[in-house]
Amino acid sequence: MRKHIVAGNWKMNKTFQEADDLVSGIMDEMEKTTLDSNTQVVICPPFPYLEMVSDYGDDSYFMVGAQNVSDQESGAYTGEVSAAMLESMDIDYCIVGHSERRAYYHETDEIVARKVDQLLKYGIKPIVCCGEVLEEREAGRQFDVVKRQITDGLFHLTAEQFGEVVIAYEPVWAIGTGKTATPEQAQEIHAFIRGLIVEKYGKEVADETSILYGGSCKPGNAKELFANPDVDGGLIGGASLKAEDFMGIATAF
Repeated sequence: MRKHIVAGNWKMNKTFQEADDLVSGIMDEMEKTTLDSNTQVVICPPFPYLEMVSDYGDDSYFMVGAQNVSDQESGAYTGEVSAAMLESMDIDYCIVGHSERRAYYHETDEIVARKVDQLLKYGIKPIVCCGEVLEEREAGRQFDVVKRQITDGLFHLTAEQFGEVVIAYEPVWAIGTGKTATPEQAQEIHAFIRGLIVEKYGKEVADETSILYGGSCKPGNAKELFANPDVDGGLIGGASLKAEDFMGIATAF
């Protein structure tokens, strides 16, 4: 059975003390909660807080993820963080290809592919984001966009390598725009993505691939979203910044 994953992407938020308080609060909520045995919680803080968050617990509580990684092995890349550095800190997951990285830092599918390769080389599971913006959705191009991102970013991998990948679908048009993606729209794209994986790697690999939803998931809509057969969890933004809200989503399974 594929994992249900609820990953909290803190983005560029929280001072050190605020981050310490948040992870402490998440631990408190976890101790009061019984999670489904197949649910994995992942916390993705900013780079400076990775070690602090890691020190709070072991994998029986939660796993730790980074928000980004360099596509280069090492060298004169000021400000970058390599997969080898993350591996040396026992980081479990790393987000790549997030819509904000694509939009603000012009990351292409080719760059995403190189980042995925770096992470897999060092035994870190990539959470690979895909999804269309409003103009692409309104033009009916959402399937073409997602297919291109998945194909160019991931389909160079072997089946064994792909088995380490988590996919996160972000309907970018439904994040901070006032528009809302319905559970039916989420399921439609998730099923499409799983179908692409079936075509490339076969049903067994596709059935084991966790596909997360990354479009304004909250405690109030998580249960309905997660009830879809191809929605295996969430990549959570704003709601991950409050311990009670984040764990409310994690318990939706």
